Amino acid sequence: MKKIVCMLLAGVFLLPAAACARPVEPDLSAYHTSGEATIPMEILGELDEATVTDLTEEPKYVALTFDDGPRADTTTRLLDGLLERGAAATFFVIGEQVPGNAGLLRRMRAEGHQIGNHTYSHVRLLKTDKDTVVEEIHKTEVLLKELVGEGSFWLRPPYGLIGSERAKLIKTPMIYWSVDPQDWKLLNKDKVVSAVLEAVQPGDVILLHDFYSTSVDAALEIIDCLQAEGYDFVTVEELFRIQGVEAQAGVLYARPDKVREVS
Repeated sequence: MKKIVCMLLAGVFLLPAAACARPVEPDLSAYHTSGEATIPMEILGELDEATVTDLTEEPKYVALTFDDGPRADTTTRLLDGLLERGAAATFFVIGEQVPGNAGLLRRMRAEGHQIGNHTYSHVRLLKTDKDTVVEEIHKTEVLLKELVGEGSFWLRPPYGLIGSERAKLIKTPMIYWSVDPQDWKLLNKDKVVSAVLEAVQPGDVILLHDFYSTSVDAALEIIDCLQAEGYDFVTVEELFRIQGVEAQAGVLYARPDKVREVS
């Protein structure tokens, strides 16, 4: 497992074991003058050549996505944490979860998060007839438009399953994922954090569920750790825009640069 090291300019020390499980580079921006790095030798001695080279890296972007909400207690706490950290996310909501949680949907929109469609009743689109596929998506879309106004509510098929014939019925891009810690199964904050930090790379789409308290705890710690590494958290739509990818309706994407074969 990768060493658990976090470094600050004030010195080099270890964070508690429950914290970041990836090495975090120090912020040396204060030592840049006239476009050239002037780094004190005591700090330079702690860095390898790759670290120094990485000082001019482009920003790293990642999309944090949440399924199966909204849920009053957990989603509220998650939104509070996202706001505090200045992080954007994408919420793929279930239509049946919307009644009674209208304020959460409006808050998502107001605070710059993307809202997506996760069908009305979390039905397996691969196993149902085509009329039901259309109805499940349409019912949720109508609810969302009534609450937050017009928008392109991108679809995440439940379980990531839809099939090529039913994919032809979809009028928006479909979003799969590229990092899945199976938070719904682990129900353990530390294990979820570790699984994500060991796998994540710039451009990834991370799958979590705001339905579980442990997942909210994990999400906020993941944000803290990756922000310390220079990651920015953006919506899925923003991630596509940043990477210059025009998402196509009826296409299932694992991340902007990778189309997922429908299944």
